[in-house]
Amino acid sequence: MARKTTVLFFTLLSTIALAEGTRIWEQSKFDDLVKGTPKGIALRSNGGLELAPAFKTLATLPSTYVWAIASDAAGNVYAAAGSPARVYRITPDGQSATIFEPQELQVQSLLVDKGGTVYAATAPDGKVYRIAAKAPSAGAKADTKTSPSWSATPYFDPGTKYIWDIVLDSAGNLYVATGDRGEVYRVTPSGQHTLFFKSDEVHIRVLAIDPKGNVIAGSDGSGLIYRIATNGEAFVLYSAPKKEITSLAIDSAGNIYAAGAGEKRPGSSGPGPAITNMMNPPANQPGTGAPISGGLASTPGASPFPAPGLGASGGSEIYRIAPDGSPMRLWTSREDLVYALGFDQRGRLLAGTGNRGHIFAINGVDDFTDLVKANGSQITAFASAPGGGLYASSSNLGKIFLLGPGQEAEGTYESDVLDAHVFSRWGRASVRSAGNAELYARSGNVDNPDRNWSPWTPVDLANGADLKVPPARFVQWKAVLHANNPAPRVDSVQIYYLPKNVAPQVDDVTVQPGYRYQVIPHVTGTDAPTPGQPRFDPPPPSVRDRDSIGIRWSAHDDNDDQLEYSLYYRGDGETRWLLLKNNLSDRYYSFDASLLPDGGYTAMVEASDSPSHSPGESLSAQRESARFEVDTTPPAITGLTATAEGNQLRVHFRASDSFSPIKRAEYSLDAGDWQFVEPVGQLSDSKTEDYDFRVPLTVAASTGTTPVSNNHVVVVRAYDRFDNLATAKVVIRAK
Repeated sequence: MARKTTVLFFTLLSTIALAEGTRIWEQSKFDDLVKGTPKGIALRSNGGLELAPAFKTLATLPSTYVWAIASDAAGNVYAAAGSPARVYRITPDGQSATIFEPQELQVQSLLVDKGGTVYAATAPDGKVYRIAAKAPSAGAKADTKTSPSWSATPYFDPGTKYIWDIVLDSAGNLYVATGDRGEVYRVTPSGQHTLFFKSDEVHIRVLAIDPKGNVIAGSDGSGLIYRIATNGEAFVLYSAPKKEITSLAIDSAGNIYAAGAGEKRPGSSGPGPAITNMMNPPANQPGTGAPISGGLASTPGASPFPAPGLGASGGSEIYRIAPDGSPMRLWTSREDLVYALGFDQRGRLLAGTGNRGHIFAINGVDDFTDLVKANGSQITAFASAPGGGLYASSSNLGKIFLLGPGQEAEGTYESDVLDAHVFSRWGRASVRSAGNAELYARSGNVDNPDRNWSPWTPVDLANGADLKVPPARFVQWKAVLHANNPAPRVDSVQIYYLPKNVAPQVDDVTVQPGYRYQVIPHVTGTDAPTPGQPRFDPPPPSVRDRDSIGIRWSAHDDNDDQLEYSLYYRGDGETRWLLLKNNLSDRYYSFDASLLPDGGYTAMVEASDSPSHSPGESLSAQRESARFEVDTTPPAITGLTATAEGNQLRVHFRASDSFSPIKRAEYSLDAGDWQFVEPVGQLSDSKTEDYDFRVPLTVAASTGTTPVSNNHVVVVRAYDRFDNLATAKVVIRAK
């Protein structure tokens, strides 16, 4: 396929609206693109793809963790590592050698001065060592293992549990950040040391020097960022919302950038999440070095040591403190934990994160680019590399990478897989792009593209942009970007497709005699289901109404088509369905029960996708309800008589119903309480029941003392199985 360098923009349709059946799969937003697989491709937070900086593995080290790196004028990079504790020297061509092996568990921080001397800080209960590129003097006592061409001597012992960071100022003074007592020490070039600053925080985690020579320090505990003048006077520049300041960087204009992690909790102390969790990978994880016990790394004969890390809750934030002291939040993530900040050759802020090994470029407030993903869990440090590039280090596994200085010559991006849910025809692609960008597509009928999908097929963007891939349920696209001028990018990809129409399905039909459904108001914009997502309809509210019949049903359409419904009924013994109501959009309907003669019925719901298709192209499906009965006619009471027999009344009547059995009968004498009466034979199971019973007058009369010669009124009532009621009365006159 010929490569094009012009902007590619294809609009597949004019201003005429799309047919209801045609769908569009669009991917342009970061949240959509991040689901794909980039290789040499960077993802912009505001959407779109571009070539990533060149990124390659320079060295893979024997140690699992690399905590810090620094480079010298010749481009060699030095790595402070743990598990096992080492200082490595890696040449620009990737050759690595161990130059220092301490007795402590970790080499936590290091730097290289202008003369090429390496300063390395160890922990726990560690020291700062001075490592020089020369053999040890004859007769010198050596308590560490060194390379024959390097010598290491203790330079400063702060006498604290942890040494977290070291930094040099322009005068050659070394500042040492410690933990357990939150202290910063200053060591002069002659080796004289003093307590420079004492914090009320437990740990001073990171240090930096601003353009005016002030020491900038970040704490763990309250997430404080201090500015400490050369005389040791400190001022809190910012109290971050996060508990722990994990990294600092200062640009040439004096802007301070700080990364914070961990949730603040009352009474918290000790190293925060970013310190304590990196060395807590799952048990038996390959390459973890020292065994993990109780959440801490342990080595026989040594104290447990927490270190920056894995799986901290709450994510990270990056803040910018302007030279005038005003703070601003630039970036936040719930998933990524920032371990390192640095600048690329363009002066753009970079953030190295875990626990997915991503490097982000921070362009502005909530504006970022996901540059690369390393094959290590955490990006822990940056250092300058020859030609304007950057060295980057990772932990789990310990590696050194080279980032930049230029871009990748070529990058590929494979999209997420679209599940159309049904067999579909694939139409054209609409692409907004610039520079040298190509598009490919493939399709298949299983969700795994590696299982016999069609091959990647180029999409001719200059001639129609048809996706010449087989009709199928799934589809995927791939973009290939080639370095050129202008720089290639892809801003948006749209794929048009037509799912094969399948008939809707009516899942269930329920008839409820004696209930009426209340109408639910429709809210504009909420009725249409999201394509590919099942529609959920809450059950309609119902009220008891014995004169109504309610019918409700559930239905779905795999094409997500809009459905309309028709409702039919059929009496027992009948073969023809009669229309009750059509053009229904709701999935329920109520009607007056008296519209149907007494009898047994079956309802049927027909669902049609005609609102989404041209005439003659729609499909429908039906489902019948269970049989239900309608009885709105009350029973008839006949033959009611009442005669006096001494102190009793003998009452007789017959209750009959044309459809359902008589349920119960009651009587009242002289407006007294209703009394239940059993039919002749006691069992009420027939459409016709006879009642013959006696009522003691002195007991049943309303006053209890009524003379037998007075007039009396007997009222009877009978219910059928549907609670239809019939009443009758008879008067017994005194003689």
